[in-house]
Amino acid sequence: MRDLTKAQITIGLLAYFATIWDLILNREYSNLINAVGVIILQLVVILILSYVILALLEWVKIFDLKTNSILTLLVLVTVRILSSL
Repeated sequence: MRDLTKAQITIGLLAYFATIWDLILNREYSNLINAVGVIILQLVVILILSYVILALLEWVKIFDLKTNSILTLLVLVTVRILSSL
């Protein structure tokens, strides 16, 4: 597996687990299926966003892969936190 693909998956999962606690701890769902659906949907969206953002940053090639990964993680967590406000 390429380093870029590893970074995309790792950053996506890190951003997901960093932001999912807000959904799990602060909101109550009356329907378990609805809660599981939202959790899975957010995982898919964050993985897609991490793939796209990291691919764009690698395409531009301003920074190295490590710096691009940190920038992607910061962007994903910030967007998720702002969207929950």
